[in-house]
Amino acid sequence: MGNIVWLASYPKSGNTWLRAFLANLIADRAEPVPLNELQNYCDDESLPERYAAIAGKPASELDFGTIARLRPQVHAAIAAAHSRSVFVKTHNPAVYPEHDPVHNPAVTAAAICIVRNPLDVVVSMAPHFGLSIDEAIDFLGHEQAGSPNEDMFIGQWLGSWSSHVGGWAEQKFHRALVLRYEDLLDKPTKTFAKVARLVAPAADLGRVERARKHASFRSLAQLEQRDGFIERSSKAERFFRSGRSGGWRDVLTRDQATRIVARHRAQMGRFHYIPGGY
Repeated sequence: MGNIVWLASYPKSGNTWLRAFLANLIADRAEPVPLNELQNYCDDESLPERYAAIAGKPASELDFGTIARLRPQVHAAIAAAHSRSVFVKTHNPAVYPEHDPVHNPAVTAAAICIVRNPLDVVVSMAPHFGLSIDEAIDFLGHEQAGSPNEDMFIGQWLGSWSSHVGGWAEQKFHRALVLRYEDLLDKPTKTFAKVARLVAPAADLGRVERARKHASFRSLAQLEQRDGFIERSSKAERFFRSGRSGGWRDVLTRDQATRIVARHRAQMGRFHYIPGGY
């Protein structure tokens, strides 16, 4: 059995929030862990230098096919670099269209996946990627959607929101936890305790609650305002915008919301996201 615990999500669905909680759970400090120290507690499978080292050329020159072939080796290198369990962020889907696993099963110990209502994902994603709302809606529905190779992150193939969340929900990892973003908001103590039981069963309730408070949206937004955040997109004014659920009602038109529900109805129904009247 491997030592990687995957922290998976579609972009703008709470991955950084989860990483902040885990970092604070591990650090167990009186003060919150600064945002730019999250990388000390959670690794990232999309760092381009790892792919470049194995390929022998800059990651910017690699196409998606080459990146996919290198990925198992990169995952093995991450696992080998850590003597104990390691949390690793990923925005990749669980499987490729051919149903082959994206994440090297030989080095996988567990997975935690966060799912967020696509109506809110669109509203959060648009400014982060510099898209209009309609462009973001099209992006979420595109089976070949992905991110480009950049200085900070290797290109990732995302697929549509539906195929992404459905693939992760149907994975058969020995230990897997699928969480709704909305439950982290509405039932934080109960939901974050589930995470703690999976990854740190010895942590007492006081430690879990302290980590949860340190990773609250208000705390994270204040930390970003104070220190900045290296993961903030150059297209967005800030990384942490509102963090709330249901904000789509103030932004999307009826037609835009209808298009999202029509495209993603099956998976939205699975996670209880279809609003009344749609």
